[in-house]
Amino acid sequence: MPQIVFLPHEELCPEGMVIEAEPGTSICDAALQNGIEIEHACEKSCACTTCHVYVREGEDSLNENTDDEDDLLDKAWGLEPDSRLSCQAIVGDEDLIIEIPKYTINMVSENH
Repeated sequence: MPQIVFLPHEELCPEGMVIEAEPGTSICDAALQNGIEIEHACEKSCACTTCHVYVREGEDSLNENTDDEDDLLDKAWGLEPDSRLSCQAIVGDEDLIIEIPKYTINMVSENH
């Protein structure tokens, strides 16, 4: 099973975390299943950018971005070339290194 390395994030995983993820699982679901409470205001329906992450390594093993995801990413805070919506990025068979941005477009967390 591939591993996902989450780099330290001040609020969500201060020490960072390494988890195993079943191929076919979204990065968002894998994070949530392992106690990393990544924001997902639209309930993972590809309608917001609160689950935006940076895929620092392993991006080639993920599914391709859809046009809807690309359109939404244009609105994400801190967009970078390796940005993905974690609810849409499906784990393949390679390990990943993920960084969760410090900010989202939401000013207040909705605590899902």
